[in-house]
Amino acid sequence: EMKRVVGDNATLPCHHQFWQSNGQTLDIEWLLQKPNVKQRVIITFFNNEVYTNDNHASRLSFAGDYLKGDASLLISDLQLTDSGEYHCKVKTGGKYHWSQVNLIVLVKPSKPRCWMEGRLLEGSDVKLSCKSSDGSDPIHYKWERVLDKGKSVGKLPPFALIDLKNPEIVTLRNLTQDSSGVYKCTASNDVGEENCIIEVTMQYVRGMGVVAGAVVGVSFGVLLLILIIWLVFRKKEKKKYDEEETPNEIREDAEAPKAKLVKPNSLSSSRSGSSRSGASSTQSMVHNSTTRTQRPRPPAVATLKENGQPHGFPQSPPAYTQVVPKTPEPPATPKFKPPNPQVGMAIPASIMVPAQSKAFQTV
Repeated sequence: EMKRVVGDNATLPCHHQFWQSNGQTLDIEWLLQKPNVKQRVIITFFNNEVYTNDNHASRLSFAGDYLKGDASLLISDLQLTDSGEYHCKVKTGGKYHWSQVNLIVLVKPSKPRCWMEGRLLEGSDVKLSCKSSDGSDPIHYKWERVLDKGKSVGKLPPFALIDLKNPEIVTLRNLTQDSSGVYKCTASNDVGEENCIIEVTMQYVRGMGVVAGAVVGVSFGVLLLILIIWLVFRKKEKKKYDEEETPNEIREDAEAPKAKLVKPNSLSSSRSGSSRSGASSTQSMVHNSTTRTQRPRPPAVATLKENGQPHGFPQSPPAYTQVVPKTPEPPATPKFKPPNPQVGMAIPASIMVPAQSKAFQTV
């Protein structure tokens, strides 16, 4: 059995004691057997010529002098597909020589990645982990502590716990000052190894009282700031409210308004003005009643002009003629006679009775 790493070269041994002599031929064959795959010839020497399989032509060759007893096979730039059982067969005349080599091509572990989970506080626990992303199984992991600045390695702290099912994980429990340092994880398999390191640095806390005091102090400061801002806005609103309400208040010490004296001439003039206004209003009523009977009835839907007035509405008010009322003469005292049932009572012509229409009629 032979184990090699991907990318390396491998020499599969095959030695025989047959010599090619006059009148005898020498035949050499290398065959590859894989699980569930038919055996096939990959390189051969026959009739003084070397033949190789097209798939391996550039990577296969004889390593020694195959005509003088060394028929070893050289495989360059190994790949994972090269793993399998190789058989060497040497024949001369009626004699045979067989040899077998089991080649295992492995992948070296890739450089692992180290990381840490947890808080680096005194008395707490942290978990250290490492993992290789590539490599042939099985891959073994081992954690160690680096001492003397990398010059040597030592054991883990006393309270370190290794997970047996997952040896790539180790837990450092109940951290102390002695837990600080550099830790190395090594990933290895049958063909190689790689490692990574991680540093653990303790963060010391003076006490929970300091943390609690800091939290309380920050909270108090925030509340105080909010209170100050609220008081400032409150004061501004109160000042604005006072400024708006001050003009509406009645002061008790304010002087009463002084009474305005009216002269007799102005009183008489106001009375005459009132009488004139009453007369003009009476005339307007008479005029309006007269014009109301003569004004045509407006249409049901009025058409508005550009100036916003109905169609047919006069643009300027009509001229009014001032009517001077005549001084009524005192009526004569009527002489009443006994009523005659056959003759109606005579009604003075001066008594006007309104009819159903808006015009006045004389009865």
